[in-house]
Amino acid sequence: MTATLGARPAPGRGRARARHRLAVLGFMAPALIGFVLFFGYPLVTTVVLSFTKYDLINPPEFNGLDNYTFMFKDPLLIKAITNTLWFVVVLTIARTVFALGVASVIARLKSGVGLIRTLCYLPSLAPPVAATLVFFMVMRPNGGPLDTVLGWFGVDSPLFFSDPAWAKPGITAIMLWISGDLMIIILAAILDVPQEQYEAAELDGAGPIRRWWHVTLPTISPVLLFGIVNSVILALQLFTQAVVAGSAGSGAADATGSTKYLGFPDNSTLTFPVYLYTQGFRYFDMGYAAAMATVLFVISFAATIVLVQRMRKNSTAEEGGPGA
Repeated sequence: MTATLGARPAPGRGRARARHRLAVLGFMAPALIGFVLFFGYPLVTTVVLSFTKYDLINPPEFNGLDNYTFMFKDPLLIKAITNTLWFVVVLTIARTVFALGVASVIARLKSGVGLIRTLCYLPSLAPPVAATLVFFMVMRPNGGPLDTVLGWFGVDSPLFFSDPAWAKPGITAIMLWISGDLMIIILAAILDVPQEQYEAAELDGAGPIRRWWHVTLPTISPVLLFGIVNSVILALQLFTQAVVAGSAGSGAADATGSTKYLGFPDNSTLTFPVYLYTQGFRYFDMGYAAAMATVLFVISFAATIVLVQRMRKNSTAEEGGPGA
């Protein structure tokens, strides 16, 4: 027993383990190098610049927490945060419910499932700029397809991207149209629900609605949680659709598609990332922009942590079970 406890691994085995570790590290090296160069280094640099005054021309000057304290005094930032919170709440609920509804309908279809599933997923592959411009043309108030259809019923079309009250709902409609990726994920979860649970509920007298409520929803709850957190992060990072919608709605975009009217109309499309871009690349206040980017990263990271913890908690509860 004493000899066994004090025995050392054979030299050959130790060298084999070292070679194995070097081989694993060699295969991981491209990913690790890419992570350090394209994520780690920019992240650290952004955090460092957030404590400086930097205009891309002169060397950075350390200014402590001035960039962070100014956030509480910046009225446009408060407006951008308000718009972003609106998207976080409304877009998250609408996107999750919409994707769940479409996935539930497709899951009950008996024929043509592949075609319909593909047609619902295809819009998510459209470039964001093209998708936003298509919706702008469809929703334009003078002679647009939606305006024509509503005119048949004597209803005036909203101004959408020219009206502060309708700009955010218009962008939300765009995001729903391109939510096919979430729909596919939820559809896969619905199709993975064990058929025995539906049969047991049916024997107990549960109808289709009760089976969907008491069997489908609890089973796919981890996937729905993922969809909610994914939608929250998407809303926090909403940029392209807001910029393109504001540029097209203002009618003042130049040949390159850029405009000085970011946030049009009346700053209703001024989201947190759009204002960050404005500070960094229009006013060249990179220190303030870096501080905003740091705050956005922390919030997104916190949402991801919540997702991981909730998924672990759900997994532990399912593994334990009532009979464990």
